[in-house]
Amino acid sequence: MRHLIRTNDLSLEEIQELYTDAARFKAGHIVPLLQDKIIITLFFENSTRTKSSFEIAAKRLGAEVVHLDVAKSSTKKGETLVDTAMNLDAMGPDAIIVRHQNAGVPKILSNHTKAAILNAGDGAHAHPSQALLDLYTLKEHFGDVAGKKIAIVGDIKNSRVANSNIELLSRFGMEVILVAPPQFLPKTSLRFTHHLQDIIDEVDAIMSLRTQTERHSSQSYASLKDYASDFCITEELVGDRDIILLHPGPVHRNIDISDAMLEDPRCKVLQQVANGVNIRMAILKKLIL
Repeated sequence: MRHLIRTNDLSLEEIQELYTDAARFKAGHIVPLLQDKIIITLFFENSTRTKSSFEIAAKRLGAEVVHLDVAKSSTKKGETLVDTAMNLDAMGPDAIIVRHQNAGVPKILSNHTKAAILNAGDGAHAHPSQALLDLYTLKEHFGDVAGKKIAIVGDIKNSRVANSNIELLSRFGMEVILVAPPQFLPKTSLRFTHHLQDIIDEVDAIMSLRTQTERHSSQSYASLKDYASDFCITEELVGDRDIILLHPGPVHRNIDISDAMLEDPRCKVLQQVANGVNIRMAILKKLIL
């Protein structure tokens, strides 16, 4: 039993094992490996894709899934997060999938449970399963990704998806280039630019991010339309270039990516969603069995 808090919790060999399992699941080789296992989902922050993806992954492998309604949980009655985790752990679940608006919560909980803790997103810190499915999608398209260049575009400073992808993609030999307005860029040693046109002719992939308006302490743009005029991924920008497009979702249409590009075969957003279920199946198998 172990935990998945960051992508660095897994070795390169373990990640490749996950991808081998995910490919088998995608090909239809699914058996109830987790029958009689119990998984709790503990989401303190709203989620549709990640929560549904983990639940479908668990059920496809035969596990029982218990969702804790946080709005009615004991944390609303003054119980601490650690107390909640320890009480849930005393019931004997095999894994607890946690999403929280504050960075560090899954790590703290992992110190107080026998169950495996899976980080489904904590603040602007990490989202390991998203990065793992993103890399899997890239590898499906390119094969070997070493030497490929990817532009991560948008609200990087507030993005746990960006953090986890920077950590993971770099380990596999990709060059990550950050593209954002100055107020959306973290302090970084990576190459960066404020203009998409600067890098569009050299990148092999673009990862667009959702603008995390709920995490901004003050308004950074007069409007999202103003932001889109500089950073929306459009047909005019991409042209006929051999570039694939990713996004963790949910997509702000015509803010992050134009309607036309979402319909373009180079856009892999729905492929990411499909791959996410298989990757999360592989993660659950690894951590629980």
